[in-house]
Amino acid sequence: MAALTGRTPLACYPCFVDFDFTPEQIQLRQNVREFAEGEIRPHVREWDDQSKFPMECFKKLGDLGYLGAIFPEELGGAGMGYIEYAIILEELSRVDGSVGLIVAAHTSLCSNHIFKSGSDAQRRRYLPDLTTGKKIGCWSLTEPEAGSDAAGTRSTAASTDKGWVLNGAKTFCTNGGVADICVAMAVTDRGKSSHGISAFILEKGMAGFRPGKKEDKLGCRASDTSEVIFSDCLIPHDNLLGELGAGFVDSLKVLDGGRISIAAWSIGMAQGAYEAALKYSKQRRQFGKAISEFQAIQWKLADMSTEIAASRLLIYKTAWMADHGRKHTLESAQAKLFAGETAVRVANEGVQIHGGYGFIKDYPAEKYYRDVRLATIGEGTSEIQRLVIARHLLRD
Repeated sequence: MAALTGRTPLACYPCFVDFDFTPEQIQLRQNVREFAEGEIRPHVREWDDQSKFPMECFKKLGDLGYLGAIFPEELGGAGMGYIEYAIILEELSRVDGSVGLIVAAHTSLCSNHIFKSGSDAQRRRYLPDLTTGKKIGCWSLTEPEAGSDAAGTRSTAASTDKGWVLNGAKTFCTNGGVADICVAMAVTDRGKSSHGISAFILEKGMAGFRPGKKEDKLGCRASDTSEVIFSDCLIPHDNLLGELGAGFVDSLKVLDGGRISIAAWSIGMAQGAYEAALKYSKQRRQFGKAISEFQAIQWKLADMSTEIAASRLLIYKTAWMADHGRKHTLESAQAKLFAGETAVRVANEGVQIHGGYGFIKDYPAEKYYRDVRLATIGEGTSEIQRLVIARHLLRD
């Protein structure tokens, strides 16, 4: 009986018993799917080959309210929640992971950090343009020497009579080369370690603030990934985001929501890879029959479908918790870990089912395979997710 009253067993079972989407959520999924099929799919190959940022598509996403899904209407948002946001990301990424990644970084990281940590004045100043797609946002935490060890940030911000002066460089910044608004972390007190890192809002055109090298990536090539450089960049004192020294702590909170989005992004690509493999298996004939009639292929498809379904339950349970104001650090890490690794396995099997055709660009399998590889790296590697999960399981 004592085991039933302990904190750990009960905490592992949040109330989540209604598995039905609302009619509005079902309609949203249909609307996003129609948009993705009509406005994104015809351009996927072109954008990928040219590493072309889909600016026109981004603006349309803003017009439709998809960039402001999790923000209130008074700030230009759509007044929806994380379940709807996960639906949007899943459906966009089912067609093109690049577009899903652009939306996730813009919304979950840049806009959400301002929403969660910003003053009322900062929210009113920046969010309406971000939530409606009039401006593009990026979020700069990672540095060349501070990846998983984000607390090892080297960029600095010094307070002067005229404002804050930032120096340093960030890397692997999604939307970094095209962003109008950048939320960046910098050290304000080296002696306080992670509690000496603060967050700042920078705007395109500020002297000393510029994008650096654009990365030539394996996958998600239409998503801009660039360095962001600060060279004696002077910004107003009012552009400190949140409390002094709280930037890293606030970043961890932002990442809780960000991992929901990356999990949904991952499983959207997995769904696309699975559907492509299923379709191909019915069309491809060998030894006088469709390869879908062979048990080896059937078992692959069965495993792919099952892992996607399990991932989706983790994702939407965590989204439900976020919508109900429940702490979800553990669940976000679990969803991101499982969905990311599922996406990699599913895309790998998708290539295998296609055989030699899975290795060429005439079929979508190879692009899903390239795109999903980021799912176990971005916004916290699988190893970091396991560390977060283990800490929760082992704490007193």
